[in-house]
Amino acid sequence: MDSAAAALDRLATIASSAPVARLAAAFEQAGHELALVGGPVRDAFLSRTALDLDLTTDARPDRILEIVTPISSARWDVGRAFGTIGALVAGEKVEITTYRSDAYEPESRKPEVRFGDTLEEDLVRRDFTVNAMALRVPGRVLVDPTGGIDDLLARRLRTPQTPETSFSDDPLRMLRAARFAAQLGFSVEEDTRAAMERLAERLEIVSAERVREELSRLVLSGTPRPGLELLVGTGIADRILPELPALRLTVDLEHRHKDVYEHSLTVLEQSIELERERGHEPDLVLRLAALLHDVGKPATRRFERGGAVTFHHHDVVGAKLVRKRLRALRYDNDTIARVAELVELHQRFFGYTEGVWTDSAVRRYVRDAGDQLERLHILTRADVTTRNRRKAERLASAYDDLERRIGELAEQEQLEAVRPDLDGERIMAILGIRPGPDVGRAYRFLLELRLDEGPLGEDEATRRLLDWWGTQLPAPGRDG
Repeated sequence: MDSAAAALDRLATIASSAPVARLAAAFEQAGHELALVGGPVRDAFLSRTALDLDLTTDARPDRILEIVTPISSARWDVGRAFGTIGALVAGEKVEITTYRSDAYEPESRKPEVRFGDTLEEDLVRRDFTVNAMALRVPGRVLVDPTGGIDDLLARRLRTPQTPETSFSDDPLRMLRAARFAAQLGFSVEEDTRAAMERLAERLEIVSAERVREELSRLVLSGTPRPGLELLVGTGIADRILPELPALRLTVDLEHRHKDVYEHSLTVLEQSIELERERGHEPDLVLRLAALLHDVGKPATRRFERGGAVTFHHHDVVGAKLVRKRLRALRYDNDTIARVAELVELHQRFFGYTEGVWTDSAVRRYVRDAGDQLERLHILTRADVTTRNRRKAERLASAYDDLERRIGELAEQEQLEAVRPDLDGERIMAILGIRPGPDVGRAYRFLLELRLDEGPLGEDEATRRLLDWWGTQLPAPGRDG
């Protein structure tokens, strides 16, 4: 964290920027207050680049819209019910929100919006003190009624009011505590953490969609482990993602199996590192798959003679559990399918180290991964967390070899688009049949040939198809 003087210089730069300066002048002329609030102010003290321009005012939403219309090139009011108006000012997106406080009624799943009249009142009702600072504009007066600067210096998350009041007003703030702990590297103040444990059940009134969005932001942060550990440690994960704490298998000194929970967090961390090394943006599908790839282990754990521990078919069981949990969190169908597919595929590679795969096996690996092959590469490499250096090097070398062979076959055969040598139209023409189940059976036969032997060419594929057709029993509805 830089000095207060340096932070104030950065805030002054933001306040003098074209969009903020224009808004400040317009609101002052209209007789209303305006202040930069929350993230931009906090990030100025942390030497972080503010991604959003958030402002707050005593003006009500309709009045905000009247004031910003003459100085903006576009406006949106999808948040009007919550007091927020968005606009494009001097080429930048801004959001201006009426002073407010959100509160849940005991049985409500949505916050009740209450507009306020003073900046100080608005700040006191925010989630954490480090987000409860504002810079009045155009006067550039810093307002910090709850000790946010002190908490920034201490790298501490604390609620402006009592944690019970804050978390009862909006239980989602408990999830935000985990996200900010991850994003900012801050610790949660002891009373605040204790309240998270006591009030975890309060999250049950929050909609699954809001929980999902907060969880996704946490998983997509630079270092999600501290936030996830906070959720597990406070019992919150038991209510929103119970499969994660369930991975904390009982330590058994006799059988000496590894801690699957710690392993999963490490796989997530290593996936993020590989994601960056390979030049990818943060990938929610990959990260959810990394975090949840072993959730089938508790249900499939078996102790064998001689002390071995097995988890047979945990990949298949895990994929089913992932689909169920992500549906409950209201993730979209594509995300659910892709995460579950990666979970089901994550063990495929480990047979590669037991013997050299045939070209057919390599083709099937690529075919099954489809457009998720790069994700599967990262997940599989990240899944190696052994402390045995020789074993880790052997597995890394084996996967290097697999990727090399995939590259060679892809160059030779356009592997990423494996299809039979004959399409459905040609199959029907060659066999003299109409659309129906027989076309699908013939297509699958040719696809298996393609995977086993590589490209055959049209003439050879036709000969093999006719030979196969002659061995087939008539399908129902087809004359023999």
